Amino acid sequence: MFKAFASWSGGKDGCLALYRAKQAGMDIRFLVNMVSEDGKRSCSHGIRSVIIKKQAEALGIPIVQKPTTTDTYEQIFVGTLKELKKKGVTDGVFGDIDFDPHREWNERVCGGAGIKVHLPLWQEDQTKLMEEFIDAGFRSVVIAVKADLLGKEYLGRTVDRQFITDLARVGKGITPCGEAGEYHTLVVDGPIFEKRLEIIESEKISRGEHHFLEILKTKLTAKKAALKR
Repeated sequence: MFKAFASWSGGKDGCLALYRAKQAGMDIRFLVNMVSEDGKRSCSHGIRSVIIKKQAEALGIPIVQKPTTTDTYEQIFVGTLKELKKKGVTDGVFGDIDFDPHREWNERVCGGAGIKVHLPLWQEDQTKLMEEFIDAGFRSVVIAVKADLLGKEYLGRTVDRQFITDLARVGKGITPCGEAGEYHTLVVDGPIFEKRLEIIESEKISRGEHHFLEILKTKLTAKKAALKR
């Protein structure tokens, strides 16, 4: 069984990639999440790092969060992978779908640490990926949108089939999975979650060219065990 890490932003694509990797028999030992230099926010979507940490707790997978800057990001990422390699990690899982520069970056940093890259979602139909994610029982909410494409009313929405339909109606070249950064999500529950992450308090804010759901308070809730017959 491969011992692997999963590159982690907290969103649906990375979560689906993790889900598929686990189904394929990979032993996911760590989640890797890069955070701001002060350690307070995830570099990926600007969400507070403590929220990502609590999400990892809900999944039951240890998370490695490394502070970095734009200038040192790649160097620190490679260094992190080298540390994981010493702990027996041989493979890495990424949730990218069709953006070649990301794939090339993944291959470069993993190559620098002697780790094999896996892209379980690569070049698959985005609408079908969304449907697979939803039908598998995952639940995620929208936490960021590009302000010129989507309004604040999308923040906090559950990603479901109605959401897919509404995105298509908006048009504007928005990709179903938001692969071009049109929107970002936070996964709060699903078949690989040991606990449910509940958002208790939040507010909608704007920073730069984006609207964000600033999550202020969360809690973990035990999931009911399946009834025995």
